[in-house]
Amino acid sequence: MKIYTKTGDGGETSLFGAGRVSKASARVGAYGDVDELNATLGWAVTQVKDASIREHLERIQHDLFTLGSDLATPPAAEGRRKPETPPLPEHRITEMEGWMDAADAELPELKAFVLPGGTPGGAALHLSRTVCRRAERNVVALSSVEPVSEVVVRYLNRLSDLLFTLARLEGHRAGAGDVEWRKDD
Repeated sequence: MKIYTKTGDGGETSLFGAGRVSKASARVGAYGDVDELNATLGWAVTQVKDASIREHLERIQHDLFTLGSDLATPPAAEGRRKPETPPLPEHRITEMEGWMDAADAELPELKAFVLPGGTPGGAALHLSRTVCRRAERNVVALSSVEPVSEVVVRYLNRLSDLLFTLARLEGHRAGAGDVEWRKDD
């Protein structure tokens, strides 16, 4: 099978189980952002030194593939039923909260705004956090015009918090600490 199909040359793509749409559609944009987030997390995995943080990120990458498949599958419509996709990892939201609580217990108190940086892994996690926030905004925008599972929005919201916390934890464990914003410079 060839990787190129030429079917998208006219600016359209196929959704899972539901015909073709513009590549500029809100749904395609939303799952594209989740795909980009997954790619930045893959890069972050190569930059992070802490094994437990890498393990969390690798688990999240699998979740994001599931979220992307849900977003790539429009709701059932008249004469068409929604294809079966893997279940969304709703339990991971609670698990991520536990990871953040454990990290917060280890981290120094946050007393200033934190700039991205500190270590290569920390900077990569901050980049992923910003992509996650964009994905969340675009999924919320999609949800204003088409149905979207509330789990997807909650997951992305919690994930951006987790990525911020893990970026701090990576720096802390590496002995670099936070890069604090100084407004007087």
